[in-house]
Amino acid sequence: MSGQFSDPTPFIEQAHRILEVAEERNLTLRLIGALAFHIRCSEFNYIQTKTERFFTDVDFMAYFSQMRDVEQLFKDLGYYEDQRMKAVPGLRRSIFFHRDYPWHSDVFYDVLDFSHEIDLKGRLELDYPTISLVDLLLEKMQIAQINQKDVTDTLMLLREYDVGDSNNGTIHVDHLARMTKADWGLWKTVTDNLGVVDRLADTYDVLTDDDRRIIRGRLRNILARIEVEPPTLR
Repeated sequence: MSGQFSDPTPFIEQAHRILEVAEERNLTLRLIGALAFHIRCSEFNYIQTKTERFFTDVDFMAYFSQMRDVEQLFKDLGYYEDQRMKAVPGLRRSIFFHRDYPWHSDVFYDVLDFSHEIDLKGRLELDYPTISLVDLLLEKMQIAQINQKDVTDTLMLLREYDVGDSNNGTIHVDHLARMTKADWGLWKTVTDNLGVVDRLADTYDVLTDDDRRIIRGRLRNILARIEVEPPTLR
């Protein structure tokens, strides 16, 4: 059973319940996806709700070394696992469905692998309860065929947080620049998508002129920092 819901409250409650049990068991879980953006952007998450951004799941990053314990955690919380995922060679991902509620959880291990591979090994401890702000941005910007919901989440993140040189409450632009300049394909996708976000900002009536000015200033800062980062041989 699945569905789409505009009210994030039950998803937030479930996310905190899962994270609470993970902490009790010394497991490293961090939220990703739409719910992570909603929780981290407490001042501007109305951008999601006013543009009818629906919630369907509670997704996480975890470490592959803890996969068995993560599977047991979800089982103990009333979930059952999609066993088809285990038949895919090399896939580091689990999908859990709840027996009583219309939502599911995807858990990605070590890497976010959509259009590109974003390695998060050793980075989950940087922030809580989500992955770091720059990794949230990379989660969206690595998608080759970015869609409206990804743009919505990105606009919200860039309105809420400035770029900076650390993970302490800012989008760590140095890390983003190093990641993109280490891989031509990722650089191309990320820079193209930043341009898409810039162009589509004008189509969001929920944004004020001041919102757009701030977002575009941060986009320019990100692109300028990427530009001066020396490329690797890749």
